Amino acid sequence: MTIATTPETDPRVIKAEIRDEALTLGFDAVGFTDAETKPQDIEALKHFVDKGYHGDMDWMARDDGRRGHPRQLMDSVRTIIVLGVNYGPGQDPMTVVNMPDRGAVSVYARGKDYHDIVKKRLKKLGRWIAETYGSDIKVFVDTAPVMEKPLAERAGIGWQGKHTNLVSRQKGSWLFLGEVFLSIELPPDAPEPDHCGSCDKCLRACPTDAFPEPYQLDATRCISYLTIEHKGDIADELMDKMGNHVYGCDDCLAVCPWTKFSAPTSEPGLEARVELTQPKLRDLARLDDPSFREVFAGSPIKRTGRDRFLRNVMIAVGNSDDKSLKPIAEDLARDTSPLVANAARRAVRKLGGT
Repeated sequence: MTIATTPETDPRVIKAEIRDEALTLGFDAVGFTDAETKPQDIEALKHFVDKGYHGDMDWMARDDGRRGHPRQLMDSVRTIIVLGVNYGPGQDPMTVVNMPDRGAVSVYARGKDYHDIVKKRLKKLGRWIAETYGSDIKVFVDTAPVMEKPLAERAGIGWQGKHTNLVSRQKGSWLFLGEVFLSIELPPDAPEPDHCGSCDKCLRACPTDAFPEPYQLDATRCISYLTIEHKGDIADELMDKMGNHVYGCDDCLAVCPWTKFSAPTSEPGLEARVELTQPKLRDLARLDDPSFREVFAGSPIKRTGRDRFLRNVMIAVGNSDDKSLKPIAEDLARDTSPLVANAARRAVRKLGGT
């Protein structure tokens, strides 16, 4: 016997209502997918780790049986909602890359910490779903072993481009992702096909040649990894290619032709702080630990710590060819942090010292 559905129980209606609520709460992209394990995702991660491309990111190599297995994170999950928040910049992020006396900060880190903003919004949506439909829920934003980009691709948000980042036809590459796990089964959206075609602009834009081949990233050569995740000294060959990137890198994202369809973020908290759009290396180099903590309060940059950040700044100073910065480098060559001092000594040598 077929049981008739009512608007209150029809999965298609529930899905449409959830989508409307998510958009009302300020999400810019909403997609639905099932909670099945996909062996190809797990195999791709294994290949990445086996190659050693994860570098210092030991958490990626730890296999506790959860990554790639949604039901290990929530045993009742039947549907995963993938949500995107646009953080598109108000100006071309490549402009500062061509200003050697300034520091290039990745677009995502120029405003407030996105984890706080997206997580708060996810919790609001999750509570509404739980109260309206009685579903169990869990929310995630970049803090659990959730394979976000493959899920987003399956949910129709975008596709993983040749630079391995997610690309949306509507938002380009400027999307923060979050997920809501539901215990109710809803119809999945169609996956987004790959639209990269023969384009390889992202691969050619990488200053450090971090892509061994299309769709493969060697994070140990990626400027984002080197400036954010890597805790030690950086090889001279890579420092020479890092330019003025002091925190992260957007080069491969910024040159993607699909970014022409993106728009500046409408979330005030994600808008760039003026002092982080084109900061002077001279000013950044003068940060001691208390001033670093003050300047970057509420920013994802704070998590790297003053020493790692100043290492990056000194690398940029050494690459600047600005000899007026040499006295600052000479001062920091005596810094109590070996990480800062080593990078500063290289900067002195690059600027014509000994």
